[in-house]
Amino acid sequence: MSAVEHRYEVRSRELLYRGRIFEVVTEEVTMPGGGTAARDLVRHVGAVAVVALDDAGQVVLIRQYRQPVGRRLWELPAGLTDVAGEDPSVTAARELAEEVDLTAGRLDVLVDVHSSPGFTDELVRVYLARELGEVPAQQRHDRHDEEADLQIVRIGLDEAVGMVLAGEITNGPCVAGLLAATRARDAGWSGLRRADAPLPR
Repeated sequence: MSAVEHRYEVRSRELLYRGRIFEVVTEEVTMPGGGTAARDLVRHVGAVAVVALDDAGQVVLIRQYRQPVGRRLWELPAGLTDVAGEDPSVTAARELAEEVDLTAGRLDVLVDVHSSPGFTDELVRVYLARELGEVPAQQRHDRHDEEADLQIVRIGLDEAVGMVLAGEITNGPCVAGLLAATRARDAGWSGLRRADAPLPR
């Protein structure tokens, strides 16, 4: 290992596409040993996901259609961090209410996940929600598009981990969140970060 780490510097940047959620750019980056290389990447607004665990030890999962893979996936309640200046924990609480009609009396950070760092800077913060309550019926969110078709299921945390190991759950933040929640539970919930813990930089 080199005593001095190479500093990768962006020499140029070309915007190829800009949308509401992400933009696609090509960056020319300096490489160790001299020269540069072009890297295509997706700049993403980021997201949160929530492992909602009830008093019976069951986790709340959703089954939602995802067009890029052309099928329904098991996922955690989740959403984009696309409101400027909003703390991710506030986003997580809102998504929990909107997608599965739940509130949380306690919210902690479980794990932070770079979803696919080979091509995107997307960071997903996964929270653990406990002390769950129901959103009153008259205050529930009116779900549209794919969310109008989502299924909400509660299953035991260990059963959910079994689904991960069997290849039935493949959504990255869901896999990471379920495994992290199981480890945290088995450690007596020690080591959890506060809901307002800074994001990794």
